[in-house]
Amino acid sequence: MYTLYYSPGAASMAVHWMLIELGVPFEAKRVNINAGEQRSPEYLRINPAGRVPTLLIDGIPYTESAALLMLLAERHPEKGLAPQPDAPARAAWLETMIYLANTLLPAMRDWFYAEKDGDPEGADAVKSLARRRIEGAWDRLDAALSDGRTYLVGEKLSTADLLATMLMRWARNMPRPATSWPHLASYIQRMRALPSFIEVNDREGLTDWRN
Repeated sequence: MYTLYYSPGAASMAVHWMLIELGVPFEAKRVNINAGEQRSPEYLRINPAGRVPTLLIDGIPYTESAALLMLLAERHPEKGLAPQPDAPARAAWLETMIYLANTLLPAMRDWFYAEKDGDPEGADAVKSLARRRIEGAWDRLDAALSDGRTYLVGEKLSTADLLATMLMRWARNMPRPATSWPHLASYIQRMRALPSFIEVNDREGLTDWRN
């Protein structure tokens, strides 16, 4: 049994989306970040970092969205959301997941929280570097998709697509959103047409980044 603690559109979105795509039973509990519920004693007991997502697996809490996606893929290999260890696409999948988690996710946090996480006087420089890293990631992913592939890795939807699409959504109000890149724009249209993506948006009450 899974219990997901989430906030609409936050880093929990990809995990919420994956649970829907897997078709497994789960309970979703909304955390009102604006009201500070992530800092409540009850929530801090299961996630001392005070962030989302938190996924309870048989009552034990786990965090970190990229790790949760990879763990869920391994727990449900029959769904094919990660290449098998001996598959040709396995190395590319691992590389893409770690790239998104190590490069793009931190750059996104720097863009959105430069004033809060660091010295406000240096926030503009931090955001400028973050923007270059984010747009560099879009360059890289756009180039990968330029060969006509449907998904980022292999021939099937994978956790890499769920994580990347969530991050592309985060960039929707940046000076150059991900949809500014031609191959990313068509890729985003495909991802947003998936029934599971439509459903996670419906469940989270999100209306501002849909086909």
